[in-house]
Amino acid sequence: MNSPWLLLIASLPTRPAAARMRLWRGVKALGCAALRDGTYLMPDVAAAADLARLAREVGAAGGSAEIVRIAAMDEAQDGRFRALFDRGADYGRLLAAMRAATAQKPEPKVLQTLRREFDAIAATDFFPGEARAQAEAALAELAAVAAGEPRAGQGEIRRLVRADFQGRTWATRQRLWIDRMASAWLIRRFIDRKAQFVWLADPRRCPKKALGFDFDGAAFTHLGGRVSFEVLAASFGLDADAAIARIGALVHALDVGGVPVPEAAGIEAVLAGARERCADDDKLLAEAGRVFDSLYAAYAKEPDHD
Repeated sequence: MNSPWLLLIASLPTRPAAARMRLWRGVKALGCAALRDGTYLMPDVAAAADLARLAREVGAAGGSAEIVRIAAMDEAQDGRFRALFDRGADYGRLLAAMRAATAQKPEPKVLQTLRREFDAIAATDFFPGEARAQAEAALAELAAVAAGEPRAGQGEIRRLVRADFQGRTWATRQRLWIDRMASAWLIRRFIDRKAQFVWLADPRRCPKKALGFDFDGAAFTHLGGRVSFEVLAASFGLDADAAIARIGALVHALDVGGVPVPEAAGIEAVLAGARERCADDDKLLAEAGRVFDSLYAAYAKEPDHD
């Protein structure tokens, strides 16, 4: 089925050149394709109001402009039109830059710049495909690296004995969020009731005797398709508890996506509010712990509820 198209046909006096430059910048910003000088194409999926604004500016500058809705003559022509809007090369250049940045922990400014570049390309990507999906995935990975989020490792989860992990010092990145909140709660509630926590500004400076979790190189972190909470639960045989397994599914959905959990958005909002109110991570854990205690109680009452 052929796509609907909009055609802007514009004519401007040779002088002043500034009006022609404004038109060129305008059609470029909208992502129009130039069929020939003064004739610009864009999909009708985009807002026609922006083209109408350009047409009015052309008229105000002493030129003439018309916007025409057209259809391709056949699928072959429609395909040629679509090809004019292929952003694959733009995404390719951006991907190369993001992969180079991912190789070393990027500064926030680098991430912000690359995110803006992605947004600019995506804004005029009227027919998104695999290239955009790859760029989105690379941007998410880059954001995780910039924030210190762990990258999933590979290997078997070893079954451990809780008695060997009592009264220990546990360490994770400061400014707790979903996976770290839930993991710290799980540790103190079910694994090591006398656990002491260290909140790290830099995971690379984790104390040697501390048990790290949820950062690259930690004793307990993302493994395979599991987030840190799920790895901890499986390591200590807690994943057989249906309520803990359900909390694991919720944490997984909020941390890395996947199978949606209906109550996830509400829990995320509550925890986000707690994070805003509590600048101290010990206080934040205490507050978040009450949320997870309540979740556990609800899930334990209805362990098979979908």
